[in-house]
Amino acid sequence: MFLVAGLGNPGEEYAFTPHNLGFMVIDRLAERHGIRVNRRDSKALVGPGEIEGVPVMLAKPQTFMNLSGTSLGPLMEKHSIGPERLIVVYDELDLPWTALRIKPKGSAAGHKGMSSVIAAAGTSDIVRVRLGIYPDHPVRDGAEFVLAPLRRSQKEELEELVGYAADAVRSIIAEGVEKAMTRFNRRAQGLKTEEA
Repeated sequence: MFLVAGLGNPGEEYAFTPHNLGFMVIDRLAERHGIRVNRRDSKALVGPGEIEGVPVMLAKPQTFMNLSGTSLGPLMEKHSIGPERLIVVYDELDLPWTALRIKPKGSAAGHKGMSSVIAAAGTSDIVRVRLGIYPDHPVRDGAEFVLAPLRRSQKEELEELVGYAADAVRSIIAEGVEKAMTRFNRRAQGLKTEEA
């Protein structure tokens, strides 16, 4: 079974912020594949189901972003899911808005939510789908920016990005991470070239 975890913050006030892109992708996957993500388990909302005939569990940790590992660690242990079957989806301020980067492993690159997941899993060999949120203007305060509501003008691009990320996750599960990287890594909307 794959565990697909979208990182974000619980609560209505955070629902439409850049930091909740991970939750949005889980919601899109749930909608597309008929999975209900409403069961409480290990401080997360989870939903078991199938994507392309492969058993999956979709999860939205409810611990707040920076403590995501305190939910995912126990969830993985309880359901005997190794880190090699974990896919983590989250926002990345180091990438421009609408960019997408699949990585099979690596450091958290300063992302506290991912740091928490790596610590809980005991390895950095975790597949992650990073969604670019850096806007076309300088950001003075990163922490403030990721928790501020997205602009209404971004809604169309947001829809496309979330759908594209859901496709990328489906591809990782169905075809493997290498193929998915070739097909889905991109610099920004419309550019399908792999990012360096």
